Amino acid sequence: MRIPGRARLEFGRRLRAWYRRSARDLPWRRTRDPYEVLVSELMLQQTQVVRVVPKYAEFLQRFPTLASVAASKPAQVMEAWAGLGYYARARALHRLARLAAPALPADPAALRALPGIGAYTAGAVASFAYERRAALVDTNVARVLTRVFAPGLDPRTPHGRRTAWAIAEATLPRSGTVAYAHNQALIELGALICTARVAHCTACPVRSVCNSAAAAKARRPRHIDGAGSGARSGRYRPAAPFSVR
Repeated sequence: MRIPGRARLEFGRRLRAWYRRSARDLPWRRTRDPYEVLVSELMLQQTQVVRVVPKYAEFLQRFPTLASVAASKPAQVMEAWAGLGYYARARALHRLARLAAPALPADPAALRALPGIGAYTAGAVASFAYERRAALVDTNVARVLTRVFAPGLDPRTPHGRRTAWAIAEATLPRSGTVAYAHNQALIELGALICTARVAHCTACPVRSVCNSAAAAKARRPRHIDGAGSGARSGRYRPAAPFSVR
C-alpha cells in the first residue's frame, strides 16, 4: 500500500493529538503488564466496554497473574468469566497460561503461536504491553483505515482485510512508544467517531486527509453567487483513492 508521505504524517499527527485530548480513561490503559493487557483484549472481543470494565477488575482480583490462571482448574476460570459469554476465550486463556506462564513473550510471532491469540491480539499485546512497533487491525481499525485511505473497499472481504493491514503497516510510526498511542487512537476513533452505523465526519480529527469525507463533500452541491446571472451549483471533485499494491 503506497500512501503519500504528507498524508501519512498528517493523519498520524492529527489522530494522536485528538487521542491525547479525548481518550477515555479505561483501566487497561493504565497498565503495561502483558497479562493484564491480554485479559482486557480477550474480554473486549465481541463484548462492549461497559460490560468489560467491572468484570476486568473482578477477574484480575481472583487471578492476578498468568501463573495463577495456570494453577487453576478450567472450571474456575470459566466461573470467573461468567457474564461475558463466548467462553472459548476463557478456555483459550487457561490453555495459554499452562503453556506460557509465568510470562508472555514480547514478539508478535511468538504470541501468535499461543492458543486464542490471532494477529490482532498479538499486535495489541506487543504494542500496549511492550511498546513494540507492531501493527494491529480489528473491525474498528479496519473500518477507519479503509474509509480514510481506500473508500469503497469492504474491509470485511479478504482483499479488504489485507489492504487494511497494509495501510496499518504503512501508517505505523517508527517508534514503539509513538506506535502505542497511534494504535490506541485508531481503536478509539473507530469506537467513538468513525462508527459502523454513523461516520461523524464533522467531529473527526482526520477528515482533512480522509478520502471518504472528500468524496462525500464532492457529492454535495455547492452554490455560488454568479454576477448578475443568479445562483449556480457546482461540484467538488473527490480526491483519488491511494493506489493499492
